[in-house]
Amino acid sequence: MKNRYLIISLVTLIIFSFALSACAPADPEPPVVEDVEEVEEVADPAECENYVLVPKNLGNPYFDTGNVGAQEAAGELGITVLYQGSATADASEQITLLNSLIAQQVCGLAISANDEDALVPTGQAAMEAGIAVVTWDSAIAPAGRDLHINQAELEGIGRVQIEMASRLAGPDGGEIAILSATSTAPNQNAWIEVMEQVLTEPEYANLELVEIVYGDDDDTKSYNEAQALFTKYPDLKVIIAPTTVGIAASARAVTDADLIGQVFVTGLGTPNQMREYVKNGSAPEFALWNPADLAYLSVYAMHALATGEIQASAGETFTAGRLGEYTVEDDPDLGLNVLLGAPFVYDADNIDDFDW
Repeated sequence: MKNRYLIISLVTLIIFSFALSACAPADPEPPVVEDVEEVEEVADPAECENYVLVPKNLGNPYFDTGNVGAQEAAGELGITVLYQGSATADASEQITLLNSLIAQQVCGLAISANDEDALVPTGQAAMEAGIAVVTWDSAIAPAGRDLHINQAELEGIGRVQIEMASRLAGPDGGEIAILSATSTAPNQNAWIEVMEQVLTEPEYANLELVEIVYGDDDDTKSYNEAQALFTKYPDLKVIIAPTTVGIAASARAVTDADLIGQVFVTGLGTPNQMREYVKNGSAPEFALWNPADLAYLSVYAMHALATGEIQASAGETFTAGRLGEYTVEDDPDLGLNVLLGAPFVYDADNIDDFDW
């Protein structure tokens, strides 16, 4: 009897064991886990879309024209380019603004510097934060930016202004003066240095540079400085103003003082602001590149840096929309830069061909 119960128990145990085996898979497969690295590669990276164009100051026709080109480039690239600056051309105010933009982690900054050296630490802080930094119109020293977008060759800009002054002074030459922007503006000072060097050449020996004055890119101050030059130098022939604010203010001062034909104004200006002065003879000719093209190129370069299309190194190339292909160059004085092109001389024969 005991043996019978023992056999029944063994059979029951065996059957129960087989039942358990049937309920559980023999080799359970590991759970499916997505490959994290593969997912990261497939996922679209966050696009950098917010950039800022920073002029020396707001309310300046030159920089406002530049913003038109910047917005054109922004539309083509599908990005946002804000236009932010201070009311006055002041380095301290510009630094305060830039620090705020760095804290906002914008994608890139295109800056027209009010002071070449003072902005270096700020530019470095931006680059350390991963922000692309280009300068346009007026450079931060090389240590404080990735690239400078150079409007024209330094030598060409300085020389063309002396050439125009010489034509306006006539074969006998005479006294000339320079009415600049701020005393610390790096582009203004660099051009003036070239002008002073060109004046040492034999063909310009009949031109005498009597004084350099500063209007601080303020219309009223520039106008008053021009008037002071008339009084101080009654034989003055030409005022060279390598600043769009200064050239218009000087030409207006000549017009108001009824000195047209006696004192001439030249330098760097925009067609729309200078049209009446070209036509009335107070400023028969002046030069400039197109600031809209300069800012347009700056936005393309800034975007190329921010997206990794190019690195801040000589030989890198990129395409800037309608302007075509550009190459990053390394200049011993200017550092890494991209050159827009040569300055253009505007006069009565061509002024009406331009509307900006």
